[in-house]
Amino acid sequence: MIKVVGLGPGHQKYIIPMASLAVAEATVIIGYHYYFQFIQHIINPNAVCIGKELSEEEKRAEIAVEYALKGENVVVIGSGDASIYAMASLVYQKVAEDKLDVEVETVPGISAFITAGSKLGAILGHDFCCISLSDLMTPWTTIEKRIKAAAIGDFVTGLYNPRSKKRYWQLKALKDIYLQHRAANTPVAICKQLGREEEQITIITLGDLNVEDVDMFSVVMIGNSQTFKYKKNLITPRGYLDRKPVTGQEIQVASFKEITNNLPPNNLDKDHLWAAIRCIHTSGDFEYIKYLETSKNAILKWHDYLKKGGTIVTDVTMVQAGITKAFTGKYNNQIVCLLNDPEALEIATKEGLTRSQVGIKLAAKKHPEALFVVGNAPTALIEIVDQIHEGTLQPTGVIGAPVGFINVIESKERLKMLSNTPYALIKEKRGGSNFAAAIVNAAFTLDEVEKLELTN
Repeated sequence: MIKVVGLGPGHQKYIIPMASLAVAEATVIIGYHYYFQFIQHIINPNAVCIGKELSEEEKRAEIAVEYALKGENVVVIGSGDASIYAMASLVYQKVAEDKLDVEVETVPGISAFITAGSKLGAILGHDFCCISLSDLMTPWTTIEKRIKAAAIGDFVTGLYNPRSKKRYWQLKALKDIYLQHRAANTPVAICKQLGREEEQITIITLGDLNVEDVDMFSVVMIGNSQTFKYKKNLITPRGYLDRKPVTGQEIQVASFKEITNNLPPNNLDKDHLWAAIRCIHTSGDFEYIKYLETSKNAILKWHDYLKKGGTIVTDVTMVQAGITKAFTGKYNNQIVCLLNDPEALEIATKEGLTRSQVGIKLAAKKHPEALFVVGNAPTALIEIVDQIHEGTLQPTGVIGAPVGFINVIESKERLKMLSNTPYALIKEKRGGSNFAAAIVNAAFTLDEVEKLELTN
């Protein structure tokens, strides 16, 4: 039987009861000779103690196996936790590769980075990783890949084997990589001789980290982008005080802020930009900042019109359904859609026209000053623009977002010719009822644009 035991960082108070019991029951104890001073008070006087140098890890594993095969109760000791950069992996590997019938057990200990985390307060409050900078058995190219991944991933990072007399350059290389992905004021802690009388903890920043201040008895802790210092503590928030929104309204507001923070550079007027944001929110596609076209101050004019209870005429019921009822209810707006009106059906059948076109013709007679919104039928948009061009219709504005392949481009080209009627359109063959409704909703909510602190 072999037990690989972690003794913690150095002080006997850090040795957990399970480890103390394993050491007390051992008939053979093997380890780096320096570590025996921490367990003298619990070693069985009859136990065989075999101390080796730092570079003799393989020899320690061989001796442990040798005594275990003789039936001895063997303990292999190490600092920190036996399974973290310690003897456990070597002992298990030795037994597995030699296919030996030897039982191996790992007895946990308090690792150096866990001790550092506790001493520092709450630096390990979110995702973290540990990296050993020792390239004695791991190629530097492999270590460098892991360093870059940790830096890009924004992990709180614990560094083992950060520096020694012969390995003096690796920490500087790591610092340079981290500074490419992390701010210079990121908190860093140099933790020396943890758990021992010589313990020393220094908190600095990544930019001010002097590798000469680090030695082989140090663990270096690097915070992530959220880590901050308060008094003597380093704190990495997990997000309890910054929970994600849960209500529909909160989610929508957060979505608009996310869109705003990722907008490409532009010089659009705020009312146009707000409508574009609503279209991006509808589609999930930032390209729609380029596909929306409006005449000057169109959204602003419609905002005033709608707040005064202005009427909206739509070509299809899907546009009608997409306009937020809370807005129309608040301002007592009427939404007119005569697509399914019996008269529209009769005329469409008799004259060979689309129901959408006929519905618009009928609505135009009853509500000539309305805001006309087309989200489906290019024939409906053509009807509107032709009437405006002929002087028989003078609406508050026209939103053109028909989608498809037949007459879509032509209908939008007609709309772009309007000079005295405010308009908005979705360019090319793109569009749909959802975009038409989104533009109307943008006009209703233009006041909200100020909350987003938009800058051009």
